[in-house]
Amino acid sequence: MSLAFAQEAADSQTRPAVMSLESSTSLLLDSARAGDRLVAVGVRGHIVYSDDQGETWIQAKVPVRQLLAAVHFVDDRNGWAVGHDSLILHSSDAGETWTIQHRDPDLAEAPDPEAGGLLEKPLMDVWFRNADEGFAVGAYGLALRTRDGGATWEDISFDIDNPDGMHYNAIAEIKDAGLFLVGEMGTMYRSADMGDTWETIQDLPYDGSWFGVSGTGEANGVLAWGLRGNLFRSDDFGNSWQQVELATPNSGPLESTLAGGGLTANGNIVIVGTGGVTATSDDAGRTFDVNIRPDRVSLASATMTGDGHLLLLGQRGAIKTPANGSSTNNN
Repeated sequence: MSLAFAQEAADSQTRPAVMSLESSTSLLLDSARAGDRLVAVGVRGHIVYSDDQGETWIQAKVPVRQLLAAVHFVDDRNGWAVGHDSLILHSSDAGETWTIQHRDPDLAEAPDPEAGGLLEKPLMDVWFRNADEGFAVGAYGLALRTRDGGATWEDISFDIDNPDGMHYNAIAEIKDAGLFLVGEMGTMYRSADMGDTWETIQDLPYDGSWFGVSGTGEANGVLAWGLRGNLFRSDDFGNSWQQVELATPNSGPLESTLAGGGLTANGNIVIVGTGGVTATSDDAGRTFDVNIRPDRVSLASATMTGDGHLLLLGQRGAIKTPANGSSTNNN
């Protein structure tokens, strides 16, 4: 999801995404599971879906061309994708077609992207508790909430103590605890009541930007990651933290930026980043097996497929690999 900051300016808000044979091999930033289907989002409004565990992909019909940074499905039919221009899209057919639910209310006065101007406040992540209740978070401290499946969205930015407008990069549910929100300059927030109120984490484990957060699969377990290979784990919903050392057998301590990933459907954890880094854990994030892919391509997110492979998303689109991410089945 962090790679969105370094990519294209937003395109015209009124034009649908161009149907392209290269949609699954261009930049993709995030994926989600809609039942047995995989759905991935990325550059130029591209949304693709796969019904064969990532072997082949079909491009969805999308009404916009903005970069899409994140996607979340709450069941096998209903999903949401977010991106530039505070854009929120909804699908009720497992990702085949999408409609606009929200966009930047000041879009009419925004700079013309074709003239080189950048539209503000991209949304970086989205999470839904059920088909009605959800959150979308992003740049400059923007936080939105819906209680009616996205028919209306409430701006809750001022409910979170963020006077400097730090960017929010990721939001996640933590088992038996609540929600966790992370962003730039080490900012962290937690909500023990599933988003009704938010508490600022004061004792921060480091002051660099966080690009991802995930539950560990255990009660109260949190993982957060960011710059220079920094990965921290908490067993008590953020009261205390322990650094998780990441290292490769041949290169020593990892210094690559960690971008995305998280807890997968099979209970493993996968985190990826710049320079082809893949880190996988089968012990709730206590230890990780780290690999550097030979192509060194930057990766934005990853998940496990239903057939035990790893689906990597990044500069080259969707790449299906063995479970440790070390080599490709297709390029």
